[in-house]
Amino acid sequence: MQTLLTSSQMRLADAFTIANEPISSISLMERAVQAFVANFIKEVIDLNEQIAVFCGKGNNGGDGLGIARVLINCGYCNVKAYIVNFGDKQSDDFSENLKQLEQTGCDIITISHATDANGVMADTVIDAILGSGLNKPLTGEYAALIEIMNAFPARIYAVDVPTGFPSEGIIVKNYNGIEAFKTICFQRPKINFFFPESAAATERYEVVNIGLNEAFIESQDSDIHLLEDQDIRKILKPRKNFSHKGIYGHALIIAGSTNTMGAAILSSMACLNAGAGLTTACIPNSGLVTLNSVLPEVMALPRDEYTRIENTSKYHSIAIGCGLGISSENAKLLESLIAARQPLVIDADALNILGENPELIKQLPQHSILTPHMKEFDRLFGFHQEWWSRVQTAKAKAKELQIVIVLKNQYTFICAPDGSIFINPTGNPAMAQGGMGDVLTGVIAAFVAQNYTSVEAAILACYVHGKSGDVLASEHFVISATKLAENVSRTIRHLL
Repeated sequence: MQTLLTSSQMRLADAFTIANEPISSISLMERAVQAFVANFIKEVIDLNEQIAVFCGKGNNGGDGLGIARVLINCGYCNVKAYIVNFGDKQSDDFSENLKQLEQTGCDIITISHATDANGVMADTVIDAILGSGLNKPLTGEYAALIEIMNAFPARIYAVDVPTGFPSEGIIVKNYNGIEAFKTICFQRPKINFFFPESAAATERYEVVNIGLNEAFIESQDSDIHLLEDQDIRKILKPRKNFSHKGIYGHALIIAGSTNTMGAAILSSMACLNAGAGLTTACIPNSGLVTLNSVLPEVMALPRDEYTRIENTSKYHSIAIGCGLGISSENAKLLESLIAARQPLVIDADALNILGENPELIKQLPQHSILTPHMKEFDRLFGFHQEWWSRVQTAKAKAKELQIVIVLKNQYTFICAPDGSIFINPTGNPAMAQGGMGDVLTGVIAAFVAQNYTSVEAAILACYVHGKSGDVLASEHFVISATKLAENVSRTIRHLL
């Protein structure tokens, strides 16, 4: 997995690489320039494209000047550099790259006031104005310039980070920075790229390697880690000869009501396909025919309003909430399970019951897994204005309660009891359909039943769930939850 760093930590990584490789600062900048251009020219292939490179006077601007030079050397014949001259200071590497660019004969235009950018003609704009480290909204001439640039009828490519966008920390509601089509960032994605508010700053991002010292990066003090395929392969256990259903655990799925049996079916199907040795669905009597018809492999535990789960220890995992419904009886059922002190997987209506009974939250068994989406999370732990604070609260609550919180979004945040945050990168907009959360709950329950730790189960389930969607999205515009649940087993096999 990749350790994600703040902008100040990335500057330390720059400095460490320069001092210990060793390599000069200007040579490291050249690496970044070459890596950016190699990525850029895969998409912008017309050598006659009108390209406007806007450069501040710091090192981000130095990158921009180098990019303009390399593009010209690659045969792009309509490249212009615009120097944003809103201050006196300029970095040494900016000055050096300016000298090199002047030798190419490139048109270099100075922007002394925002209005100087009016009338700029370009098919593509490259933003290299301010770079990382900014932690407040743009004001004055910078704000005015960015407003003009965002109105250009051109795609904007940002160098490392869009101007005006904070690499980490709170993203203000009325974002006024660059609205990039794509950001090409160096060595690591910015932490804030994983929050929904980043959609205002960049449609997508791609990371290019510039040869920073990886050992130094991984040694930095950071709680935030980005999951990769190799992490999943290290955790997943292949099935061995002579194994049998008893080895892979017994999962209990408490889900569904008269009108929402689909949630129980989806969760049970996912649990089955993610490898639980035995799966029992605790469902209303009215759903028995449906369950036996659709999932004959899943056992049934009929549920009525007086149901209590006897001998919970016979189940290796218990998941509750999918389509359950909110009622006083279901609240009593959840309370009885919490009192049994066995870790639970809690989703959907069970989360809403917790939200209505906050005293139960403090009693949650350690190593339980909560899987809220944004609104469910806020009902549990209070309203949040933005995602940075929401994730910080999830981190704190996971540590305080010694549970795992799976905070769902396009990029899901898995908050562990030790304060670690794991970002799941798999998944896509084709999965934006009902029932996906039910599938995830079933997959988590299956991995817990197979004796993975709560953190491992959450990591594996989120990754496999999203990866299944990614595979299906290569062939389908939208993906149903049923199709996803059916594909889970195949995805696990491929990862192994």
